[in-house]
Amino acid sequence: MTGKLASGGNADTAGRPLSGAADPRILALRQVHRAVSELRRGTPVLIRGAEGAILVAAAETVGARGLAEIASGSTVTPVLLLAPVRAAAVLHRPVLQGPSGKPDEIGAVALRLPATLLDPAKLRSLADPVAADLVPETPERAPLLPLASAALGLAKLGRLLPAMVAAVAHEGAAARLSLLTVSAEDILAYPLAAAISLKRVAEAAVPLEDAPDARIVAYRAADGGIEHLAILVGDVEAQVAAGIAPLVRAHSECFTGDLLGSLRCDCGPQLRGAIKRMAADGAGILVYLAQEGRGIGLVNKLRAYILQDEGLDTLDANRALGYGADERNFLVAATMLRELGVTRVRLLTNNPDKIAGLAACGIEVEGRESHQFEANGVNDHYLETKARRFGHLLG
Repeated sequence: MTGKLASGGNADTAGRPLSGAADPRILALRQVHRAVSELRRGTPVLIRGAEGAILVAAAETVGARGLAEIASGSTVTPVLLLAPVRAAAVLHRPVLQGPSGKPDEIGAVALRLPATLLDPAKLRSLADPVAADLVPETPERAPLLPLASAALGLAKLGRLLPAMVAAVAHEGAAARLSLLTVSAEDILAYPLAAAISLKRVAEAAVPLEDAPDARIVAYRAADGGIEHLAILVGDVEAQVAAGIAPLVRAHSECFTGDLLGSLRCDCGPQLRGAIKRMAADGAGILVYLAQEGRGIGLVNKLRAYILQDEGLDTLDANRALGYGADERNFLVAATMLRELGVTRVRLLTNNPDKIAGLAACGIEVEGRESHQFEANGVNDHYLETKARRFGHLLG
């Protein structure tokens, strides 16, 4: 290799540097990250915004202590905040649709939680469509609380089921109960802020079976969260210096397909095939994104598999869990490419949304290179769904 690609630096969309422990944007990222950790361990947090403040806890992790803390910090009965598809299933009603007919456009639905449902096991059953225990009681709809979208957004950032026990907080509740407070504005801004704060933290040569001349560059956001990787194959620098747009693939990690060789998807063949293709092309960059299951996380992807085995396709399974059809953030890939000094690419993909997503983030897609693999007898319906419902260019 001829050396490292030029670093594009780290800046926000206005060009301001993202560095320094005192930077309020960095502190906001860290606070959201801490709030996610609290939810995952079953501890409530307080979300504050212009509309007021609410105490929230994740329905799949909250225990008796967390419910008691919410009750102590509020003078009203808590509600359960759900995404529209999951709420419809719990209420046994048609799914609420947004202005253009998509349930993803509805932020949240609130359900009343009488004392009989304020139980950790019952809350998990209300939250989880694959839960073994059914709740015999059907709750009623309740008025939507302020900051509901931020509450479900926080659950999604933690790769938890977007189902939150919530109640309006009275003044001083967080301090009295020693609960963490996080801003609704910071929660909603987190995906963008985390993506543009990505920083190169490590780089090493890693010869690969199909690409001996390869190296891996690791990136970490300012909140200290999970790392994303760039696999550089061959002499990318020479291509960039010559004005050639390198071959690039944005590949979302897939533990089951990439590592275990799962037949349910085509991720493993796509990963290995991309590296082979780049080696044959002389160079390329595989941006390996920590966005398992189109951004819903491994645990939720396994839940989605259960729903698929019961008859749903991959898109409807994600929505049944309370997630959108695709929760990925391609600004992560664009930020990494810019840091590598790459702003023009030939994109190895069948997904038009990746082309549009990178282009919207300032990466010029000079052309699309097809990246298709044959069905294996197990993933046939999965590939058909990608073409029919996600618009992938297959066939």
